[in-house]
Amino acid sequence: MTYVSVLTVRLTEEETRILGRRSRKAGVKKATFVRQLIRDQSYVTAADVLSDMETHWGDKRLRVRSK
Repeated sequence: MTYVSVLTVRLTEEETRILGRRSRKAGVKKATFVRQLIRDQSYVTAADVLSDMETHWGDKRLRVRSK
């Protein structure tokens, strides 16, 4: 059985405008740009993952669910 996680990010209007500008500059759709940002994170050890997680812990704009 394979589990897929879905990340939902709630953006303010200003953040949406910034994302739109950056994605247009990169020449890709917003969703593609966000996936590139996520994939560009380099995690070498589990400590790297935990460190990144701690910076976003409690951010009400983020939600992860499994399908």
